[in-house]
Amino acid sequence: MNLRDLVYGLYARRVEGRLDHAQVPKHIGVILDGNRRWAKASGGTPEQGHKAGASKIMELLGWCTETDVEVVTLWMLSTDNLNRPEEQLVPLLGIIEEAVRTIAADGRWRVHHVGTMDLLPPRTQAVLKEAEESTRHIGGILVNVAVGYGGRQEIADAVRSLLLHHAEKGTSFEELAEIVDTDMIAEHLYTRGQPDPDLVIRTSGEQRLSGFMLWQSAHSEYYFCEVHWPAFRKVDFLRALRDYAARHRRYGT
Repeated sequence: MNLRDLVYGLYARRVEGRLDHAQVPKHIGVILDGNRRWAKASGGTPEQGHKAGASKIMELLGWCTETDVEVVTLWMLSTDNLNRPEEQLVPLLGIIEEAVRTIAADGRWRVHHVGTMDLLPPRTQAVLKEAEESTRHIGGILVNVAVGYGGRQEIADAVRSLLLHHAEKGTSFEELAEIVDTDMIAEHLYTRGQPDPDLVIRTSGEQRLSGFMLWQSAHSEYYFCEVHWPAFRKVDFLRALRDYAARHRRYGT
């Protein structure tokens, strides 16, 4: 171990030792950004960047387990990303599929897909469904894998689901217009029944949400980290938790 690693380890333990687990966010959303930029800066290919980013996910979930986080949402592929050229998209989907299999095979976490399943290739759909089914009984961290996810699309899908549900019940449009409220719409989101994210982390220095959990993040705290996702370290994660714990959440009041 070199001096730099030693100092880093000591600092990380110091930050962790001062962390109050009672103030740890229960639900963390993570925008995994910067794989391609990390690869370019490292002299690698985009595919190598995505593979490095996928490997980092397991480290993150380990840190979340250690700090008693209950729900983690990982934005792995947006609906916009599905428009990338086939030569970019096919390898990326393969990397995501392998990452989802790895998460499910670990045995500590329950996998739940959030996104529009119908937009994804059959093979990717099969991997996601198998991961959900094989981890359904696990009581550890709930890991939402956001693949083929867009915040606007989620709200549109929720409204569509709500309308179909009430059409089947025979509710008229006039009656529905009288009773519809935000709670009813929330019951049809991809994350229905889950707590909203307390903290949203975005890597790579970009300070925008890009449509991530538009409905659920109305009262979330945000933490923007300069490092690209493959370079995200435990100390970066702990700093985000420390920053969150120091804030006073107002929930719009």
